[in-house]
Parts: sequence; C-alpha cells; structure tokens
Amino acid sequence: MKSNTTSKEEIFPLISYEQASPEVREIYDDTKRTFQLPFVLNWFQCQGSNVDLLRGNWAKLKSTLVMGEVPNVLKQLIIYHVSSLRNCDYCSQAHGIFANTMRDQLSDDPSFVPTEHLESEKLPKSYRTAITVVSKAALYPQQVTAEDIEQLHAVGFRPNDIRELLSVADLVNMLNTIADVSGIKIDESLVAIKM
Repeated sequence: MKSNTTSKEEIFPLISYEQASPEVREIYDDTKRTFQLPFVLNWFQCQGSNVDLLRGNWAKLKSTLVMGEVPNVLKQLIIYHVSSLRNCDYCSQAHGIFANTMRDQLSDDPSFVPTEHLESEKLPKSYRTAITVVSKAALYPQQVTAEDIEQLHAVGFRPNDIRELLSVADLVNMLNTIADVSGIKIDESLVAIKM
C-alpha cells in the first residue's frame, strides 16, 4: 500500500551547487560573495528547486539584513535572539555564529561573545533597546506601542533606522518559518568557522 505522506525533504530538497540550474547557481554565487563564504548555506539550498522563490527570498534577505544604515551585527543579534526565543535551531545557531564573528565591532576583548551579553551593559544601550523592541515586534506585533517606537528614538535611532529595524522583525519570521518547515540542519561548514 502506497503512503500518501510527503516528507519535508521531498518538499525542500537540498539542491547543491553542482545540481543547481544556471539561474540558481547565479543566486548561490551572490550569497557566497555577500556572506564571504566558500559554500552555500542550507537555508538557500532548501529553496534551490524553485528559482523564483529563491530569488525573491534572497532579495528580501539581502536588502533587509545586509543593506541599510543599521549595523549588520545588531540585525544578526536580533535574529539570533528571536530565533532562540522561538526555538528555531537553525537560525539561532547560524545567526549566532555570524553575530559572534563580528565581535570586534563591539569590543576589543577577544573573549567577548555578543550572544552571551544581550542584556548586559557590555552591549550599547541602543542595541539592547533595539533587541527588546524588535523582538517584541517579531513575536507580538499587535502589542507594539508608540512608547516602544519612542524608546528606539530616545536611544538615537532615526525614523529610517526604526523602519529598517522593524523590517528585521518581518525578516526573522520568514527565516524561522522556512528553516523550521524545511527541517534543515545547521551547516557543518558554518559551525567549523565558528570563532
């Protein structure tokens, strides 16, 4: 008797660089250049069977996470924090690794681990405020108040920065959803470069 169940792996097969179409390889190459990695992350590979989906999600990720005025390390810390609260294993590990490799942007101490100090004074008050408010926006968007927005303004974020930060709430929801529904595991190559 044939089973009617479909596995996550059938819906989201990992498409390696070698298996990918030329259009998908072009996007893969851009992700590698952008993140300065010699490999394609599993988060992208699980979308490699659908070039339109991959292209759209990569454009959103790149414009929200990589571009803009808000420091990338702060965006990575926000994604790490929300992913940890939501128990999204892939995103909490991956974005934790990215944030921690950027530690020199926050401290001269080589033993400083940003993800271990999200609420401590070792992080600037502006970062701690942004992590709190944007995490609330990602997890409980209807509970975000004018006072929350004012907190961001009070620690130095301008209106464009605030819009950029709040877009990270939307981005992390997409990242977590795809990572969790696809069942992808953390990239061994990414863990290997962990600092």
